[in-house]
Amino acid sequence: MKKTLLATAIIGALSATAAAQAATVYDQDGTKLDIYGRIGLGIEGGGSQYSDNTYIDSNGDLQGQRINRSGDFVNVGSRLGLRMSQAITSDMTAFGRLEWRFKANSQDAAGNGFDQLRQSYLGVQSQQYGTFQAGNFDSFYLQFVSSPFDVYINNGLHFAGNGKQSRGDSIGYYTPDLEGFTAFLQLKNYSERGYVEDPNAPLSSGQHRTTEQGNVIAPQGGVRYENGPVTVGLGFVEDVQRGGGNGEMMYGLIGQYQFTDQFSARLGYEGRGNSNSASYANYMENNPTKDNGYNTVGLGATYTTGPWAFTGDFYNINRDDGKDNSKAWSLGGYYKVSSAMDVFVEVNDNDAKAGNDRVGQQFDNLTDDAYWLTGVRYFF
Repeated sequence: MKKTLLATAIIGALSATAAAQAATVYDQDGTKLDIYGRIGLGIEGGGSQYSDNTYIDSNGDLQGQRINRSGDFVNVGSRLGLRMSQAITSDMTAFGRLEWRFKANSQDAAGNGFDQLRQSYLGVQSQQYGTFQAGNFDSFYLQFVSSPFDVYINNGLHFAGNGKQSRGDSIGYYTPDLEGFTAFLQLKNYSERGYVEDPNAPLSSGQHRTTEQGNVIAPQGGVRYENGPVTVGLGFVEDVQRGGGNGEMMYGLIGQYQFTDQFSARLGYEGRGNSNSASYANYMENNPTKDNGYNTVGLGATYTTGPWAFTGDFYNINRDDGKDNSKAWSLGGYYKVSSAMDVFVEVNDNDAKAGNDRVGQQFDNLTDDAYWLTGVRYFF
């Protein structure tokens, strides 16, 4: 099997410490198939003192039961994927991608093997006309706006991530590079085809009731500018309730400047309007740890030297609806053992306070401990 080292996929400094490798299974007459993946193992500990909507006190007690929050051996983003492409013309290429997650830390955790379909999409790319794709993929907002802050393996990103109104039933388009500018647009469809029309009807196995909203389209779009050391992304997402949002528009303006080959700094803002709808108020009542409107400002930096990379980020999260602000921080250290292996340690504190406005109930004065994760990853 012929093997070639693919170009490194840079996503912040963390990716700079671990070159993305792949095995080319087939490459002939414009048709190519690569197989790639990684195995990640680690130990984690600490973290939030509450789980979902249930408060856990400082001793780890939950409804009279002891909750073990000590260190634990865990899987760290292990996955296996395929990249496919075929040249249509000298300018146009058809492509596809298929990627699964699996748990590598134990046989019991792995179950029958793969536990999630992470990516599955098809598309056409042209250097002249741009790229169109459809299926299940990371949000374009992450790819073109919030990606400078996406440098942590776990828990460090406090701007919108890869699943924001994305991951399935989506179509998207982005332009080719236009003198440093790239514009993008993505549409996510939430369908009720096949649902039970009567919202009061009893449900049989596998059925779902329709909602008052019916089918919903969640758009996101914006523009990114890249020129030399400067990267700036401006984007929006209609954060519909069907996709876990509050029904209001979310905006982001995030940038990065590469001062030297070793040092870069990033600054960003993201905000979402406050919803006054009755349906979201009811949702918040049943999910007190969720946020409504917010304004988040993030500041971070990355420094690399030889095989080492270090990251640090700080976020100020200003919540609406009378909830306390949070000052979250993250630190990371990464060592490149070889072109295919790295070891790492991350520490972050979300300063979680969502839900502490429910005076007199068990959600009062929620706090959290610093979360830590250390481990090793091998890329192939």
